[in-house]
Amino acid sequence: MKNCISIVPIAGALGAEITGVDLSAQLSEETIDQIKSALTEHLVIFFRDQTLTRQQHKAFTSRFGELHRHPVIKGPPGEPDLLVLQNDEARRAQTDAWHSDVSSDEYPPMGSVLYAHEIPDAGGDTMWMNAYLAYEALSAPMRTYLNGLTATHSIEHLFGMKSLVNLGAAEATAIRERLKPVHHPVVRTHPWSGRKSLYVNSSFTRSIDGIPKAESDAVLRFLYAHMASPNFTCRFRWRKGSVAFWDNRCTQHYALNDYWPHKRHMERFTVVGEKPV
Repeated sequence: MKNCISIVPIAGALGAEITGVDLSAQLSEETIDQIKSALTEHLVIFFRDQTLTRQQHKAFTSRFGELHRHPVIKGPPGEPDLLVLQNDEARRAQTDAWHSDVSSDEYPPMGSVLYAHEIPDAGGDTMWMNAYLAYEALSAPMRTYLNGLTATHSIEHLFGMKSLVNLGAAEATAIRERLKPVHHPVVRTHPWSGRKSLYVNSSFTRSIDGIPKAESDAVLRFLYAHMASPNFTCRFRWRKGSVAFWDNRCTQHYALNDYWPHKRHMERFTVVGEKPV
């Protein structure tokens, strides 16, 4: 049976809500192609009122590529590729910063599919930012300056090495290898659209390579402030059963931490991406 898909933008910069799709079903290749086209055009897409088992969530995400495994955070038993994001009065969220998921990987995620199991009565919205528009809004001299530069991305400062002391030598060594800094273009070209976008973020980018630290710090501060302009963003109000699917290569997101001490339970499968160029 063919799905009748409706796509409605939620903001001028990015984001669209899709109706007429049951993500728990075995979707046709035509429907998957429509979803991929919507993602390419709108950068982040939303589905309401979904009822998914973990296996259905995983199966849908897997239609878009190989699943990504977080380099540090372990998934629950039997689901090593699943990231569980559960916050309550004892575990406060730490995702209230603009970021592209795990840009510290050599092959960072292409996209993430986040499913809401439990949300607070108020608060806990997520914002996304269009990194194409952020790049295109820069002056021509600034774009010329940034093109060709690379930046160092690292996850070590977020998770550190202290957590490795209780692990076996082999596992600790493997994690240290995964935590090594990587170097990605400051301006990357999207493999699907061919458009350029800014690819630095305050969570994982440590410095711009090959320039003095003071200059790097100043440029990054400017870029982070520039990218956070409301003109480049959309904001999504979660409900139980909502799903967000975003392109990590040309967006950043910010999960508001304004609901503590109330509970928020989300689960995410992520797709491996390409090496940024």
